[in-house]
Amino acid sequence: DNFSINSMKAKEIREKSKEELETILKDSRAKLMQARFDLTSRQLRDSSDVKKTKKDIARILTILHNK
Repeated sequence: DNFSINSMKAKEIREKSKEELETILKDSRAKLMQARFDLTSRQLRDSSDVKKTKKDIARILTILHNK
């Protein structure tokens, strides 16, 4: 699943179920781990991917905690 939370508005994220958000969170954390690995092995083209993914994770966690 090549899902990016960046393409969604906050309202759309809030409409997702808790289970969907937890799945997205798990995928985002895996993406972050891979991005960090790629960054250290110099395979990552866009180093801002790490920052974007971390912000995505924070956004998801904030919404999950508010549910």
